[in-house]
Amino acid sequence: MIERADQLVLNYVSRAADAAHGVLKPDQRLDFARRLRARIEVERRGSQNARDVAKVLARFGDPVALVEREARRLAEAAAAAKDEQAASPGTSKDERAASPRTAASQGSTLRFPAITDDGAAPPGVRAYRRIAQERLSGSQGLSMPFAGLRRAAMSSANPMATGGRDARTIVKEHPRDVAAIVILVMAALLVPFELPPLAIFPIPLAVWAVGTAIVMFGESWELRDKLIGVGAPLLGYSLGGALIGGLRVEGGAGLQAFVTQFFDVSGTMFMIGTGVGVVWLSYRLLDVN
Repeated sequence: MIERADQLVLNYVSRAADAAHGVLKPDQRLDFARRLRARIEVERRGSQNARDVAKVLARFGDPVALVEREARRLAEAAAAAKDEQAASPGTSKDERAASPRTAASQGSTLRFPAITDDGAAPPGVRAYRRIAQERLSGSQGLSMPFAGLRRAAMSSANPMATGGRDARTIVKEHPRDVAAIVILVMAALLVPFELPPLAIFPIPLAVWAVGTAIVMFGESWELRDKLIGVGAPLLGYSLGGALIGGLRVEGGAGLQAFVTQFFDVSGTMFMIGTGVGVVWLSYRLLDVN
């Protein structure tokens, strides 16, 4: 668990350092990455929970935007230092080096730029701002409920457009959870094949049980999401099979006819339920932040 939370931080800082390559000078790039890591650790407050760390990183925003803001800050500091030097031609070199503006232009600052939820606004203003952001995100979620899946399809797009959440990033940061989803899909795809049972259990059921165990022990989903993801195939098999099988039985056909129809359609309903569960787990995994 600890390694995974630390890996999220390392991946984020690495993306920021990669984005700074060619934009900042080497010493500025190292200083930027060092200060970014230190600020993340401060905001993290020693948490080893991967979901909490992901929320902290989400507050910092897109690493590319941080690099662009750092480049603008350094450029403005350099211009200010140049103007100050032009206005005070008699200032010695040592005095200019001791100036905070000159130090900033050389690539070092006393503090990292404020992140999204910083600022000197009063508590009431920050509270109403947070409520407005939640309502805005909620309205966007209603209009585009599967926006996370859209971002996953844009794995080669601009990171600023995808919010840093694309298919490649998800696979890299959540390999076990992605493997669980793949196993559930395999369980559904094996249903049409008449494979010999494993002991007394059908092979699709055994594969589904493996995927279910991985999902239930994962940390990327809430308990509700896990129950939906692994429960949808069971509901499809039992309730869906009973409902569709009952509708296909003619009146007075008897219990044997119902059982026959149930087993004829339950496999298909299991596949449909698995598809629903996999879509939900994938959506929630993309929306983990």
